[in-house]
Amino acid sequence: MANKVLETPARSDKEIVKDYFNSTGFDRWRRIYGNTDEINKVQRDIRQGHQQTVDYVVDWFRKDPQTPTYTVCDAGCGTGSLAIPLAQLGATVYATDISEKMVGEGQGKAKEQNLDKLTFGVSDLAALTGEYHTVACLDVLIHYPDNESEAMIAHLASLAQSRLILSFAPKNPYYTLMKKVGDLVPGPSKATRAYLHREKDVRRVLWSLGFTVKRHEFIASQFYFSRLLEAVRP
Repeated sequence: MANKVLETPARSDKEIVKDYFNSTGFDRWRRIYGNTDEINKVQRDIRQGHQQTVDYVVDWFRKDPQTPTYTVCDAGCGTGSLAIPLAQLGATVYATDISEKMVGEGQGKAKEQNLDKLTFGVSDLAALTGEYHTVACLDVLIHYPDNESEAMIAHLASLAQSRLILSFAPKNPYYTLMKKVGDLVPGPSKATRAYLHREKDVRRVLWSLGFTVKRHEFIASQFYFSRLLEAVRP
């Protein structure tokens, strides 16, 4: 009787992302999100690009006199690069990330500044519940393929009473080529699978959910590129 070969079940993108950001990815992205000079050229470029995306969103809140009355969910908060400045502006912020290590880092930063209107939690996007004036999800959809990203956007939209803010890596021939080249740089042991999304598809999903894109920005550097959309309910 032949021995059966047991196949290992394929791991989901969510499992891969969770493990990555709790291990080698945490150290890499903590350097990118932090203030240390111990980063290479690529990491510094990504840091600056991501910070530009965050700065746009923070500026939108800063110019809104109603911000102190808002409840905000920062979905996929990382180490708090968006959540912390929003709490500093007076918003009540619930920040969550799939990585326990990322959340722990954010909690430490928030504690140093005594931000009592900021709460951190460990959760993947699909498990988020509650209602918030604004739901923000920056640079997270890159971890979700098209067949999952649409459902994820719909879920996030169901939590947003008034506004949904998304950033994602746009898909076109040029950036598709850049991604293929970029995948070769860090090596498979250091990178998660990354997915690009067509802007027209994201806008279509938002429109089908009853949202209208109010503002948009495009942020691009040598190694970072992101489309930022602010979508509101009528």
